[in-house]
Amino acid sequence: MNNPLYKKIWLIFAQAATIGMAILFVLRLFYPNLLNPKEPAITVNQVAPSANTISNSSYSQAVKKAMPAVVNIFTSKKARANAHQNFLDDPTFRHFFGDQLDEFDTPSQPESSLGSGVIVSAEGLILTNNHVIATADEIEVALSDGRKMSAKVVGTDPDTDLALIKVEAENLPAITFASSDSINVGDVTLAIGNPFGVGQTVTQGIVSALGRSHLGINIYENFIQTDASINPGNSGGALIDTDGNLVGINSAIYSRSGGSMGIGFAIPTALARQVMEQIATQGNVTRGWIGIEAQDITPELAESFNLPQAEGALIAGVLRGSPADKAGLHAGDVLLAIEDKTIIDSNSMLNIIAGLKPNQTANVKISRDEKVISISVLIGKRPKPVQAVE
Repeated sequence: MNNPLYKKIWLIFAQAATIGMAILFVLRLFYPNLLNPKEPAITVNQVAPSANTISNSSYSQAVKKAMPAVVNIFTSKKARANAHQNFLDDPTFRHFFGDQLDEFDTPSQPESSLGSGVIVSAEGLILTNNHVIATADEIEVALSDGRKMSAKVVGTDPDTDLALIKVEAENLPAITFASSDSINVGDVTLAIGNPFGVGQTVTQGIVSALGRSHLGINIYENFIQTDASINPGNSGGALIDTDGNLVGINSAIYSRSGGSMGIGFAIPTALARQVMEQIATQGNVTRGWIGIEAQDITPELAESFNLPQAEGALIAGVLRGSPADKAGLHAGDVLLAIEDKTIIDSNSMLNIIAGLKPNQTANVKISRDEKVISISVLIGKRPKPVQAVE
């Protein structure tokens, strides 16, 4: 360090560093952002605003189209007459049993319930579930525009749990039907109804299964299963697609609590329309019938009958004098097809036969003694079930 050259170099370095620090201080003082590095630009993919952006993420147009055609249904049943009224009015019984008869003196309250329905014609025809109006003495319909009016029953079909009622009005907003045969598992569906009486409500889900049967709900079952929330009060309401068209009539739910658990069932429009048109034209539903009792083919039965697969319906019994009896069918035959429509199980057999017209001849393919044969059966008319006398 005693070298004069080193001292000179160190002095020059110290002076340069001091000047540099001074310049930096001045620049920071008067231009604070001058030396800040620019942040790198972030590229964001932003879709341009358009009408399609809203329609692709919203079902509002479908709801606006269908909601005016969905109505709320309020039913009431008159209180039953008091069976003890004659005793209550008897002075002698009053004298001896007055205190004990007081408990029977309270008048019964009228019963009321609620549900939903779908306007199917501008002339006031409304499709709903039979269980919504089955026991009603009075039916009141509330339209989406706030109007309320009484309704009368046109006809019912307990076997499918469908009913057609009518209000005296014109130019009503009728729903547009879609083919339920065109929907697939995974399609988006919307349920419109009046759950718990809170007012018209829309819920959204998907079709989670098709052709649900053997549920013990109706005699004829071919349900659309959906996870769109369906709660008490939704019965008879609309199940629509994303275009606002009717694909089913909400009918039942699977629940352990009474509320929605993500499994709801709707009657497909293919069946609902068939029933509705028959009720509208003739007041009831006529179904084909051959008079047999059948059961599903299990893998064990398929093996014992040497069938290639567990499909078909085993005839367990034949009603004497029925169309099946007259055609020569008997217990032990396995139904494979009717009118070239394959029978999957006993439920599909029931639906196929029901769709046939009485007095028409149908070709029935059966397996008998390990041979496939065809038999002609003259279809009869399904008799009405005998109702118990109360």
